[in-house]
Amino acid sequence: MKRADVKVWFACNNMCSFCVQWDKRFKFKPRTIDEIKNILKEEFQNWAESLVFTWWEPTVHPNLIEAIKYAKEIWFKQIQIQSNGRNFAKLDYLQDLIDAWATEFSPSIHGFHKEVHDSQVWAKWAWDEVVRGLINLRKLNQLVIINSVVTKSNYKEIPQLAELLIKLWVNQFQFAFVHILWSADKNKDDVVPKKSDCMPYIHKALDLAKKAWIPAFTEAIPYCLMQWYEWAISENIMPETTVVDAEWRTESYADYRWNEKQKGMNVKHV
Repeated sequence: MKRADVKVWFACNNMCSFCVQWDKRFKFKPRTIDEIKNILKEEFQNWAESLVFTWWEPTVHPNLIEAIKYAKEIWFKQIQIQSNGRNFAKLDYLQDLIDAWATEFSPSIHGFHKEVHDSQVWAKWAWDEVVRGLINLRKLNQLVIINSVVTKSNYKEIPQLAELLIKLWVNQFQFAFVHILWSADKNKDDVVPKKSDCMPYIHKALDLAKKAWIPAFTEAIPYCLMQWYEWAISENIMPETTVVDAEWRTESYADYRWNEKQKGMNVKHV
């Protein structure tokens, strides 16, 4: 099923030290609801059946619910909200998203200990809000897909984080090695670990997930470090996805990932 990844907003209620889109909050205005609807219509006409609302933080966009309703009207089959997860702590708002026809939720959590998570996203109480949101999502029987960025601050507690996610009964989780761009590049001495140092902890977390029968994956980790864990490499199962970013439309994100995100590949102006 072809998927469209639509960036609706370039503001965020976090200030993550590893963010790869940092500069966009200063360069671009939020898309209007009419602009979003036009993009959704175009992507549906280009055979996309699944939709992801993302970057930076879609839940702070004032028209997100209207956008979800429109996506339902034009018959998108799946609608995922990719989020930092903080606003899912608001049960009434979460119910509004579900009623509008959001079918999947992909919040992010970046540490087992709240201090580790909060210090990386530069937002006090963020971890508490994310966990409360996860509890709300499971209480409402929603599909929950977690993404966690692997950093120098958190890699040693990744197995503990996996145990927490298993206890919270999430449907799937992924550990993405930090992409060394923008904020992560500027803060790389504090943010970027050695991949080889991370692997024992990531492998242990994958073992825990497998034992619990919960799908778990990695992103941006090379095959040479995933021997016997090739089944967990997300690039192997990445769906065909079109990405509508601020300046560009990437026709195939799978090709983009496989080719080291080389600038200009399969990309054209929107």
